[in-house]
Amino acid sequence: MKRRVVITACSAITPIGYDKATILDNLRNGRSGIRPLRDDGLLSRRIHSQVFGTVDYPIDFQFKRHFRKTMGPVAFYACQVAGDVLARSGLSQEFISSGRLGVAFGSTHGSPTVQRDIYRTFFQELDSKFSTIGSVDYLRSMVHTTAVNITRMFGITGRVIASSTACTTSSQSIGFGYEMIKYGMQDAMLCGGADEYDTTTVAVFDNLLACSVNYNQTPQRTPRPFDRDRDGLVVGEGGAAVLLEEYESARRRGAEILAEIVGFSCNNNGGDMILPNLDGITATLRLALQDAALPAEAVDFVSAHATATKMGDVIEAQAIAAVYGDRPHVSGMKSYLGHTMGTCGAIELILAIYMMEQGFLAPTLNLDNVDERCRMLRHTPAVIDSDAAIAAIQNFAFGGVNTCLLVKSGKRV
Repeated sequence: MKRRVVITACSAITPIGYDKATILDNLRNGRSGIRPLRDDGLLSRRIHSQVFGTVDYPIDFQFKRHFRKTMGPVAFYACQVAGDVLARSGLSQEFISSGRLGVAFGSTHGSPTVQRDIYRTFFQELDSKFSTIGSVDYLRSMVHTTAVNITRMFGITGRVIASSTACTTSSQSIGFGYEMIKYGMQDAMLCGGADEYDTTTVAVFDNLLACSVNYNQTPQRTPRPFDRDRDGLVVGEGGAAVLLEEYESARRRGAEILAEIVGFSCNNNGGDMILPNLDGITATLRLALQDAALPAEAVDFVSAHATATKMGDVIEAQAIAAVYGDRPHVSGMKSYLGHTMGTCGAIELILAIYMMEQGFLAPTLNLDNVDERCRMLRHTPAVIDSDAAIAAIQNFAFGGVNTCLLVKSGKRV
C-alpha cells in the first residue's frame, strides 16, 4: 500500500542566509548572494569567471572533536543542517537509532578541498612528505562522506543512500527518500545535499565555457536566467536537509507539517552527457505528474533549474511550456544563489516551501529582457502575493539525469 509522505522539518545554509527570516527577507527584497571569487592562489587567477554564490557569514559548528576529524568542509555543512532538522523534528533518540529512520544525502564529489591536498602530496611532495596524508583523509574526501558522517554523528542505523549525480544530487536524494517511505521501506528519511566552496568546480565549468564572465565587476547582476544577456552559470555553495515522514505517523505525534511530497520522477536522456534534451526533460515532468496523479493545471509554481546557460534555459522553457503551458508562475532561484551544485534541489525545495507558507512568490533576479525563445512562459516579474498549492522543483544534471519533485503546501495538507 502506498503511503503519504510529508516534510516535518527543514534547514538550509545558503548564499542568501541560514535562518528562515533572513532568507525570506532577501527573497522579498531581491538581494543576491553572488560575490567576487576569493583569491586562493594560482588556480583562481587562471579562471575567467570571477564570481561565486558565497556563504559569507560565520556559522558556529559545535561538533565534538572525534566527529570533526572525519569531516571535510562539505560534511560540516551536511551535519549542521542535519542536526538542525533532527533538533526541530522532536524525534526521540530511540526512534533516530531504531533503524526506522534512514539517510539519503549526497554531494557532487565529496570534499574537493581535501582531495586536492591529497593529490598535491602524492604528485608534488611524495618523497619528503608522504606522511602528511592523514589516516582519515579518505573518510573526509570520499563521495559518500556527507551521508555517513551524518549517520555516525546522530546514531542513525537505517538505510543509507548516497547520491552523487551533480546538479540532481539532493533532489534525487529527496525523491529516493520519498519512495523509501511511500513503499514502506522506512518510516522516516533525512534527505538533502551539500557542496563546499571550491574553485575547482568553477574551473571545470569555466573550461566548458559555461560560466558567467561578463559581470565579474558587478557580481549581483549575474546569473541571469531566461534573460537575453545571460552568459552562463555561477557556481555556489551551501547545504540543505529535510525530514520526510509517513503522514499518519507524523500526524499522530503532532508534528508540524510543512509540506507534502506528492510526486517524484527521475530519468535519463539516454544520449549526450552535457547538452540538455527536450524529450528527456519533458518526459520527466510528465512522469512526476503521473506519479502524483495530478493534471498539469494543478501546478501553480515552477521552480526552474534555470542555470542561465545559453541552451539550457531555452530547452527547459520549451519543456515547461509543452507540459504546463503558460499557467504556472516560473522563477529561477539560482539568480539569488548561484548554482549550488549538489545541494540546489534541496535548497530550492525549501525556498518554495517558505514562499508557499508565507503566501508570496519571488521573481527571477536580473530578468531585465526575456529571451525571445523563453517568452512563452509566465515569468514572475516581481514579488507577488500567491496562494500556490502545488510547486514543481526541477533539476537537470550532467550525464543526462533529470528530476522533478512535486510538493504541496503545508497549508493544503
